[in-house]
Amino acid sequence: MSSSASNPKTAVVTGYPNTAVVIGCPVPASGSNGSPPPRPFYPPPPPPPPAYAPPPPRSRYTTICIFLTRHWILAMGVFMSLVFLAVVLMIPVLVPVPVPRMPEFAVSSACVTGFNLSSAQQQQLSASFDLNLTVHSPNRLMRIYYEQVTASVLYASDILSENTLAPFDQGKGETTVLRVRLAVVGEYVNSDVARGIESDRGRDGAVGFNVRVFSWVIFRSGARTTRWSILSVHCDDVLIGFGNGTASTGCLLGSAPKKCIVISD
Repeated sequence: MSSSASNPKTAVVTGYPNTAVVIGCPVPASGSNGSPPPRPFYPPPPPPPPAYAPPPPRSRYTTICIFLTRHWILAMGVFMSLVFLAVVLMIPVLVPVPVPRMPEFAVSSACVTGFNLSSAQQQQLSASFDLNLTVHSPNRLMRIYYEQVTASVLYASDILSENTLAPFDQGKGETTVLRVRLAVVGEYVNSDVARGIESDRGRDGAVGFNVRVFSWVIFRSGARTTRWSILSVHCDDVLIGFGNGTASTGCLLGSAPKKCIVISD
Protein backbone atom coordinates (compact mmCIF):
# COMPACT_ATOMS: atom_id res chain seq x y z
CA MET A 1 0.00 0.00 0.00
CA SER A 2 1.51 3.23 -1.15
CA SER A 3 1.46 6.28 1.05
CA SER A 4 0.12 9.65 0.12
CA ALA A 5 3.47 11.31 0.85
CA SER A 6 5.27 9.34 -1.80
CA ASN A 7 2.67 9.83 -4.52
CA PRO A 8 2.61 13.30 -6.06
CA LYS A 9 -0.65 15.03 -6.69
CA THR A 10 -1.79 15.23 -10.14
CA ALA A 11 -2.88 18.68 -11.34
CA VAL A 12 -6.29 18.89 -12.67
CA VAL A 13 -6.51 20.48 -16.06
CA THR A 14 -9.76 22.14 -16.59
CA GLY A 15 -9.00 24.02 -19.84
CA TYR A 16 -9.11 27.49 -18.26
CA PRO A 17 -6.13 29.62 -17.25
CA ASN A 18 -5.22 29.37 -13.68
CA THR A 19 -5.81 32.85 -12.45
CA ALA A 20 -5.49 33.93 -8.93
CA VAL A 21 -8.08 36.25 -7.60
CA VAL A 22 -6.49 39.09 -5.66
CA ILE A 23 -8.63 41.07 -3.36
CA GLY A 24 -7.43 44.55 -2.31
CA CYS A 25 -4.68 46.88 -3.76
CA PRO A 26 -1.75 45.38 -5.64
CA VAL A 27 1.51 45.19 -3.81
CA PRO A 28 4.07 47.41 -5.52
CA ALA A 29 7.13 45.72 -6.78
CA SER A 30 10.25 46.39 -4.82
CA GLY A 31 13.88 46.16 -5.52
CA SER A 32 16.21 43.64 -4.15
CA ASN A 33 16.87 45.88 -1.21
CA GLY A 34 13.31 46.88 -0.66
CA SER A 35 13.63 50.42 -2.21
CA PRO A 36 11.03 51.72 -4.73
CA PRO A 37 11.83 51.18 -8.41
CA PRO A 38 13.47 54.10 -10.29
CA ARG A 39 11.34 56.44 -12.34
CA PRO A 40 11.45 56.00 -16.09
CA PHE A 41 13.78 58.45 -18.07
CA TYR A 42 12.32 60.50 -20.90
CA PRO A 43 14.77 62.45 -23.14
CA PRO A 44 14.10 66.25 -23.47
CA PRO A 45 12.26 67.38 -26.63
CA PRO A 46 14.45 68.67 -29.49
CA PRO A 47 14.80 72.48 -29.78
CA PRO A 48 12.45 74.20 -32.27
CA PRO A 49 13.95 75.10 -35.66
CA PRO A 50 15.18 78.71 -35.95
CA ALA A 51 12.78 81.21 -37.54
CA TYR A 52 15.47 82.49 -39.97
CA ALA A 53 18.35 80.42 -41.04
CA PRO A 54 21.49 82.61 -41.30
CA PRO A 55 22.97 82.71 -44.79
CA PRO A 56 26.11 80.81 -45.36
CA PRO A 57 29.27 82.90 -45.15
CA ARG A 58 30.25 84.65 -48.39
CA SER A 59 33.31 83.70 -50.21
CA ARG A 60 36.01 86.25 -50.96
CA TYR A 61 35.12 86.17 -54.66
CA THR A 62 31.44 86.98 -53.95
CA THR A 63 32.38 89.87 -51.66
CA ILE A 64 34.64 91.41 -54.31
CA CYS A 65 31.94 91.08 -57.01
CA ILE A 66 29.35 92.81 -54.83
CA PHE A 67 31.80 95.59 -53.97
CA LEU A 68 32.67 96.20 -57.63
CA THR A 69 29.00 96.10 -58.72
CA ARG A 70 27.92 98.71 -56.19
CA HIS A 71 30.75 101.05 -57.09
CA TRP A 72 30.09 100.59 -60.79
CA ILE A 73 26.43 101.54 -60.34
CA LEU A 74 27.48 104.61 -58.30
CA ALA A 75 30.01 105.63 -60.94
CA MET A 76 27.44 105.27 -63.73
CA GLY A 77 24.97 107.40 -61.78
CA VAL A 78 27.54 110.17 -61.34
CA PHE A 79 28.51 109.95 -65.01
CA MET A 80 24.90 110.21 -66.23
CA SER A 81 24.29 113.18 -63.92
CA LEU A 82 27.30 114.98 -65.38
CA VAL A 83 26.15 114.23 -68.93
CA PHE A 84 22.65 115.57 -68.18
CA LEU A 85 24.11 118.73 -66.61
CA ALA A 86 26.35 119.27 -69.64
CA VAL A 87 23.39 118.90 -72.03
CA VAL A 88 21.32 121.41 -70.03
CA LEU A 89 24.19 123.90 -70.09
CA MET A 90 24.72 123.42 -73.82
CA ILE A 91 21.07 123.93 -74.81
CA PRO A 92 21.29 127.77 -74.80
CA VAL A 93 24.38 127.50 -77.00
CA LEU A 94 23.03 124.93 -79.44
CA VAL A 95 19.43 126.22 -79.64
CA PRO A 96 19.13 129.80 -80.91
CA VAL A 97 17.43 132.14 -78.46
CA PRO A 98 14.61 134.02 -80.23
CA VAL A 99 15.22 137.76 -80.29
CA PRO A 100 12.05 139.90 -80.19
CA ARG A 101 11.52 141.97 -83.34
CA MET A 102 9.30 145.02 -83.30
CA PRO A 103 6.05 144.79 -85.30
CA GLU A 104 5.61 146.83 -88.46
CA PHE A 105 2.79 149.41 -88.62
CA ALA A 106 1.43 151.20 -91.69
CA VAL A 107 -1.62 153.32 -92.54
CA SER A 108 -3.32 151.36 -95.30
CA SER A 109 -6.34 153.68 -95.68
CA ALA A 110 -7.64 156.89 -94.14
CA CYS A 111 -10.72 159.04 -94.76
CA VAL A 112 -12.16 162.07 -93.03
CA THR A 113 -15.86 162.92 -93.17
CA GLY A 114 -17.96 165.76 -91.75
CA PHE A 115 -14.96 168.03 -91.52
CA ASN A 116 -15.95 171.48 -90.30
CA LEU A 117 -13.80 174.19 -88.79
CA SER A 118 -15.69 177.22 -87.51
CA SER A 119 -14.50 180.78 -87.76
CA ALA A 120 -11.20 181.87 -86.33
CA GLN A 121 -13.04 183.47 -83.42
CA GLN A 122 -14.82 180.27 -82.31
CA GLN A 123 -12.09 177.81 -83.39
CA GLN A 124 -14.31 174.70 -83.02
CA LEU A 125 -13.55 171.57 -85.00
CA SER A 126 -15.85 168.69 -85.95
CA ALA A 127 -14.70 165.66 -87.98
CA SER A 128 -14.80 161.87 -88.16
CA PHE A 129 -11.59 159.96 -88.89
CA ASP A 130 -11.77 156.43 -90.31
CA LEU A 131 -8.36 154.73 -90.40
CA ASN A 132 -7.10 151.23 -91.15
CA LEU A 133 -3.74 150.31 -89.66
CA THR A 134 -1.90 147.23 -90.89
CA VAL A 135 0.20 145.51 -88.21
CA HIS A 136 2.66 142.81 -89.28
CA SER A 137 4.73 140.64 -86.94
CA PRO A 138 8.10 139.66 -88.42
CA ASN A 139 8.74 137.19 -85.58
CA ARG A 140 8.93 133.55 -86.61
CA LEU A 141 9.46 132.13 -83.14
CA MET A 142 7.56 134.49 -80.84
CA ARG A 143 4.00 135.64 -80.26
CA ILE A 144 3.13 139.27 -79.48
CA TYR A 145 0.43 140.35 -77.03
CA TYR A 146 -0.93 143.93 -77.08
CA GLU A 147 -2.68 145.42 -74.03
CA GLN A 148 -4.05 148.91 -73.21
CA VAL A 149 -3.96 150.02 -76.83
CA THR A 150 -4.78 153.67 -77.54
CA ALA A 151 -4.88 155.55 -80.85
CA SER A 152 -4.99 159.27 -81.46
CA VAL A 153 -4.96 161.75 -84.33
CA LEU A 154 -3.05 165.03 -84.09
CA TYR A 155 -2.42 168.17 -86.04
CA ALA A 156 1.22 169.03 -85.45
CA SER A 157 1.60 168.21 -81.75
CA ASP A 158 -2.01 168.94 -80.66
CA ILE A 159 -4.27 165.94 -80.04
CA LEU A 160 -7.59 166.30 -81.87
CA SER A 161 -9.16 162.98 -80.83
CA GLU A 162 -8.16 159.86 -78.91
CA ASN A 163 -9.76 156.44 -78.41
CA THR A 164 -9.03 153.08 -76.78
CA LEU A 165 -8.75 149.95 -78.93
CA ALA A 166 -9.42 146.36 -78.01
CA PRO A 167 -6.40 144.25 -76.95
CA PHE A 168 -5.19 141.69 -79.45
CA ASP A 169 -2.33 139.27 -80.10
CA GLN A 170 -0.41 138.10 -83.13
CA GLY A 171 0.98 134.69 -83.96
CA LYS A 172 4.22 133.99 -85.73
CA GLY A 173 4.40 136.06 -88.91
CA GLU A 174 0.75 137.16 -88.75
CA THR A 175 -0.70 140.38 -90.16
CA THR A 176 -3.57 142.19 -88.42
CA VAL A 177 -5.70 145.09 -89.64
CA LEU A 178 -6.80 147.53 -86.93
CA ARG A 179 -9.79 149.71 -87.70
CA VAL A 180 -9.52 153.01 -85.85
CA ARG A 181 -12.55 155.26 -85.45
CA LEU A 182 -11.96 158.74 -84.05
CA ALA A 183 -14.41 161.62 -83.82
CA VAL A 184 -14.21 165.29 -82.96
CA VAL A 185 -17.47 167.10 -82.19
CA GLY A 186 -17.28 170.85 -81.57
CA GLU A 187 -13.89 170.62 -79.87
CA TYR A 188 -12.02 173.82 -79.25
CA VAL A 189 -8.63 174.05 -80.95
CA ASN A 190 -6.02 176.73 -80.39
CA SER A 191 -5.39 179.46 -82.87
CA ASP A 192 -2.21 177.89 -84.27
CA VAL A 193 -4.10 174.70 -85.18
CA ALA A 194 -7.02 176.59 -86.73
CA ARG A 195 -4.76 178.83 -88.83
CA GLY A 196 -2.57 175.89 -89.92
CA ILE A 197 -5.52 173.78 -91.10
CA GLU A 198 -7.09 176.67 -92.96
CA SER A 199 -3.78 177.48 -94.62
CA ASP A 200 -3.26 173.86 -95.77
CA ARG A 201 -6.78 173.56 -97.16
CA GLY A 202 -6.54 176.87 -98.98
CA ARG A 203 -3.17 176.09 -100.56
CA ASP A 204 -3.71 172.67 -102.21
CA GLY A 205 -6.59 171.12 -100.30
CA ALA A 206 -4.31 168.60 -98.50
CA VAL A 207 -4.05 168.60 -94.73
CA GLY A 208 -1.34 166.59 -92.99
CA PHE A 209 -2.40 164.79 -89.79
CA ASN A 210 -0.31 162.68 -87.43
CA VAL A 211 -1.45 159.33 -86.04
CA ARG A 212 -0.14 157.85 -82.78
CA VAL A 213 -0.61 154.40 -81.30
CA PHE A 214 0.57 153.41 -77.83
CA SER A 215 0.40 149.94 -76.32
CA TRP A 216 1.89 147.65 -73.72
CA VAL A 217 3.43 144.62 -75.45
CA ILE A 218 4.99 141.35 -74.37
CA PHE A 219 6.73 138.66 -76.44
CA ARG A 220 6.35 134.94 -75.70
CA SER A 221 7.92 131.82 -77.17
CA GLY A 222 7.06 128.66 -75.26
CA ALA A 223 8.34 129.14 -71.73
CA ARG A 224 10.36 132.21 -72.72
CA THR A 225 8.65 135.52 -71.93
CA THR A 226 9.98 139.05 -72.15
CA ARG A 227 9.05 141.83 -69.78
CA TRP A 228 6.21 144.20 -70.57
CA SER A 229 7.33 147.24 -72.56
CA ILE A 230 5.67 150.33 -74.07
CA LEU A 231 5.32 150.40 -77.84
CA SER A 232 5.04 153.82 -79.53
CA VAL A 233 3.91 154.06 -83.15
CA HIS A 234 4.40 157.35 -85.04
CA CYS A 235 2.62 157.81 -88.37
CA ASP A 236 3.54 161.34 -89.38
CA ASP A 237 2.23 163.54 -92.18
CA VAL A 238 -0.76 161.43 -93.20
CA LEU A 239 -2.04 163.61 -96.04
CA ILE A 240 -5.80 163.89 -96.45
CA GLY A 241 -6.90 165.48 -99.72
CA PHE A 242 -10.07 167.59 -99.43
CA GLY A 243 -9.94 168.86 -102.98
CA ASN A 244 -10.72 172.48 -102.03
CA GLY A 245 -11.00 174.72 -99.05
CA THR A 246 -14.69 174.00 -98.45
CA ALA A 247 -14.91 170.24 -98.93
CA SER A 248 -15.92 168.26 -95.83
CA THR A 249 -14.70 164.86 -97.05
CA GLY A 250 -11.18 163.74 -97.90
CA CYS A 251 -9.11 160.57 -98.19
CA LEU A 252 -5.50 159.48 -98.05
CA LEU A 253 -3.21 160.89 -100.71
CA GLY A 254 -0.09 159.30 -102.13
CA SER A 255 0.95 155.68 -102.26
CA ALA A 256 -0.57 153.42 -99.64
CA PRO A 257 0.28 151.97 -97.24
CA LYS A 258 2.14 154.74 -95.50
CA LYS A 259 4.76 153.23 -93.20
CA CYS A 260 5.06 154.26 -89.58
CA ILE A 261 7.97 154.43 -87.16
CA VAL A 262 7.86 151.99 -84.21
CA ILE A 263 9.75 152.78 -81.00
CA SER A 264 10.02 150.58 -77.91
CA ASP A 265 11.36 151.59 -74.53
